[in-house]
Amino acid sequence: MKKYFFFLFILLNSFNFYAQKLPVFKPEDQLTAPDYSNANHWLSLPFRTDGADVIPKNEIWISDSLKQVDVFYIYPTLYNKGKTWCADIADRKLNKRLDKYPIKFQASLFNHIGRVYTPLYRQGIVQCFKEASVNAQMALDFAYADVKQAFEYYLKHYNHNRPIIIVAHSQGTYHARQLLKDFFDTPKMKEKLVCAYIVGFSVYKEKYEILKPCDEPLTTNCYVTWASFKQNYNAGEDTLFYGNVCVNPITWKLDTTKAAANCGILLNINRKKRYYAESNIHENYLWVKTNMPVARRKENLHLLDFNLFWHEIKKNAAERVSAYLLRKN
Repeated sequence: MKKYFFFLFILLNSFNFYAQKLPVFKPEDQLTAPDYSNANHWLSLPFRTDGADVIPKNEIWISDSLKQVDVFYIYPTLYNKGKTWCADIADRKLNKRLDKYPIKFQASLFNHIGRVYTPLYRQGIVQCFKEASVNAQMALDFAYADVKQAFEYYLKHYNHNRPIIIVAHSQGTYHARQLLKDFFDTPKMKEKLVCAYIVGFSVYKEKYEILKPCDEPLTTNCYVTWASFKQNYNAGEDTLFYGNVCVNPITWKLDTTKAAANCGILLNINRKKRYYAESNIHENYLWVKTNMPVARRKENLHLLDFNLFWHEIKKNAAERVSAYLLRKN
């Protein structure tokens, strides 16, 4: 248990803001351009052992050769202090943290139903989200260019016309919103999308002409999003995290019905003890009531968006894939 609470401590402090005086953003000053033909520039790939392959002790590993769906995962911000606006993908210490935390506790959530692809990208420093500046926007645009390049490489060399699930959190969702617009907001590509789990950042319905939020547990060719806050908390100042659409990750609906999950929360991937969570949609964000020790002391539960509903998401992903494949056959 101590190990898990250390993990929570790392997460809860990874979004801390360090006010830094960074130089004017210049693309040429950002480090180590990714080469997605190099397997080392992917944090996770199918048919090899990496952080996305972790499974709870009571589960049996399913061979990647048996999975009919791909999962493209975009990780959140763990780059909170540095000399450049965008992270260096050759930063071994940062990559180790990415592999040990978001890959292990978010990307691995989908390894029972899909082959998981996680590209390294030069994520923007957390300061990008704390200041409205030209430099910050240029850094985020630069980071997205890496994500887009990785996805284009994936489509050309790895996908082979397989159905796709997009998974993202926080800064990952910031980029995934545009990725959906650039690639999936067309009838042909929409049909390839099982579902996009784009969590923990503002999403607006108006961004898309064709894509819609999922409104039922088994709806496909759509996206789900939510931002988690403590029950009865007024999230007005936290609009960075939520927009005008929210799906309840227990009911998987858009309505305001309150729902409870007695075994949804993941504390430690190798421990059976779980906590209680109850959620309902309030003004386009998610109110959560839980007895999980760390979460009880927080009002903004952004960094626990996946953990609070880990088993619910895992179950839903499997059911949604089954529904997708049944409709296709």
